[in-house]
Amino acid sequence: MSAVSAAAPLVTARGLVKRYGALTAVAGIDFDLMPGECFGFLGPNGAGKSSVIRMTQCVSPVTAGAITVDGLTVGVDDRRIKALVGVCPQEDSLDEDLTVIENLRVYGGYFGYSRREAQRRGEGLLEFFHLADRRGANVRALSGGMRRRLHIARALINEPRLLILDEPTTGLDPQARHVIWQRIRELKGRGVTALITTHYMEEAERLCDRVALMDQGRILLTGAPGELVRAHVSGEVIELIPGGDGAARAARAMAELGDTVEEAGDTFFIYTADPARAMRRLGDANPESLSRRRATLEDLFLRMTGRALREGS
Repeated sequence: MSAVSAAAPLVTARGLVKRYGALTAVAGIDFDLMPGECFGFLGPNGAGKSSVIRMTQCVSPVTAGAITVDGLTVGVDDRRIKALVGVCPQEDSLDEDLTVIENLRVYGGYFGYSRREAQRRGEGLLEFFHLADRRGANVRALSGGMRRRLHIARALINEPRLLILDEPTTGLDPQARHVIWQRIRELKGRGVTALITTHYMEEAERLCDRVALMDQGRILLTGAPGELVRAHVSGEVIELIPGGDGAARAARAMAELGDTVEEAGDTFFIYTADPARAMRRLGDANPESLSRRRATLEDLFLRMTGRALREGS
């Protein structure tokens, strides 16, 4: 048994419910977050992820059930919990009237640190996030990736027991996203416990020890990303676009295979345990495009929540 699995949970939720009037955003979920673990909440817009995050950080009251952080109860010990938690919000909340280091120093003051101590902590975090050379710059001069790194640095100023990252790389270019992933992996190596929401399935696969897949306020599945994919999606996925004169032949071939098939526009996704056989049979239908690849967390996400576009947040 690993040290993480043997420890008591840092965060525990039981029967957690959140309602906004007649709308039930979170419908009685249970989950545990272990010390040193990176745990991700995944789900389409409106699944309830943000409501869970807001309750965990004590900014939205629990309707029913209970959630504890390091043995403290949300709704009872909120002040003490907030001192243990660092939050990188989805929205940009940096103070644009201050420099980079001033943003960290002022934020450190909210936790009761002296100016000298907040400065010391801030300088160390700027080094870690490769922002030391921008310490005196106004935040308006920072790129999007730099701003996100500064947000995460700010969330760590109090050396939190729990780091909450709400869609930490949304809107960033691939280079900036990979830099932040590297920093988060280094934090994991230092034993930081993290709770993440993300719409990027690759991000969840790279960073999360376990994920919870949510939809309509409920948790559908929980587990390690790779284990969930292996358990609920076949090993490989074939993507097929039938040729204009071969649609009927392709349909017959897919029916004969007996595999699970999903349709999205002009593309068919065939989930199969025997990809070589499927490729041979489908190739005989003279398709416009035919390819095979390893099944991913995104395939699991779409199979469990559907391919229809969701509106809302």
